[in-house]
Amino acid sequence: MKARVKWIDGVAMLGESGSGHGVVMDGPPELGGRNVGVRPMEMLLLGMGGCTQFDVLLILRKARQAVTDCVVELEAERAAEDPKVFTRIHAHFILTGKGLDPKRVETAIRLSAEKYCSASIMLGATATVTHDFEIRED
Repeated sequence: MKARVKWIDGVAMLGESGSGHGVVMDGPPELGGRNVGVRPMEMLLLGMGGCTQFDVLLILRKARQAVTDCVVELEAERAAEDPKVFTRIHAHFILTGKGLDPKRVETAIRLSAEKYCSASIMLGATATVTHDFEIRED
């Protein structure tokens, strides 16, 4: 896997993925940014959310669960001192579907957290990562 980050101006950057996609990142105005993009640490959190959601949906599809929507709400805390790593991350899954089995949802989330989601497992080296979920009927 490869990626490239090109400085634009101030503290704004253009991240380019090896698969050919781009994302603008920037810092807060008090640190020279213009607030034109997501913060780099926010990208890490978003990456974890996307990684675990990908896993959970794949596992539930294989289990023939009729998921019609999935949202992962993430909350994180960071250390007060540099390097200000994540110390706590909570992922709240909101799954909507027809007759979703709570046991299968719980298993899918656990498998993602413990076995498949490389982002969650890496961030778990410095942070306590927790998960919960709610199911909504469609």
